[in-house]
Amino acid sequence: MSDNEREAAPPPPEPLPVEVFDSHCHLDIIKTPVAEVLAAGRSVGFRRAVTVGYDLASSRWCAEAAAAHDDVYAAVAIHPNDAGDATDEVLAEIADLAALPHVRAVGETGLDYYRDWAEADDQRRSFRAHIDIAKRTGKALVIHDRDAHDDVLRILAEEGAPDKVVFHCFSGDREMAKVCADRGYVMSFAGNVTFKNAGDLREAAEVAPPELLLVETDAPYLTPVPYRGRPNAPYLVPLTARCLAEVKGADLDELCAAISRTGERVFGLW
Repeated sequence: MSDNEREAAPPPPEPLPVEVFDSHCHLDIIKTPVAEVLAAGRSVGFRRAVTVGYDLASSRWCAEAAAAHDDVYAAVAIHPNDAGDATDEVLAEIADLAALPHVRAVGETGLDYYRDWAEADDQRRSFRAHIDIAKRTGKALVIHDRDAHDDVLRILAEEGAPDKVVFHCFSGDREMAKVCADRGYVMSFAGNVTFKNAGDLREAAEVAPPELLLVETDAPYLTPVPYRGRPNAPYLVPLTARCLAEVKGADLDELCAAISRTGERVFGLW
């Protein structure tokens, strides 16, 4: 693939028959004006998005974007890779942002043992604090879990999980999916479920109950096949939705409708 091909936006996919939404993206990193992102999505059966913060500046940006656009909700948090920055003062502002009506989730928070950008103790302390914020504000908890399944599940059990828990970019296998289903945790699948080497993810998606399933882009990251390596954006969410329907042997219309219902249950009515 040439440099120009890598930088070129993929063409719009075939429109979905029933509208879905992007449960996790980073509109601030995409850079394209929010109105243009939403307009591109409407042509393919996508209309709404949850834009997700990862530090204080991005969380403020997401809250402002959600306040300015009816079809955008926000999530706010300090990413586990930046957990060392989660001071009491910073967490207090995250809590203030989380209390806003157009902020519908606390995230992405959690644990990342794949990278060593933050001390594990700092990550666990920050994760516990975010769980508390989600419970105090009554908002969903959006979890980043990378190579940390056991500790994430343990801390959720120790702290008492919020009523609504979403494992963003679900990275577990079939057994992890069964545990999450037993506990009522929602699993959100991103474009990496379409990757050739993602057999474990597809097995997890196969057993994930439709009522505990969401779809996301994590844009601008994790562009789905056949455009892996090129820029990702919410309008590509149909590619992942179709992959999930195929993996589950589900009717696409019914799966999209189920995803939308789950989104409203988790994030509230738009």
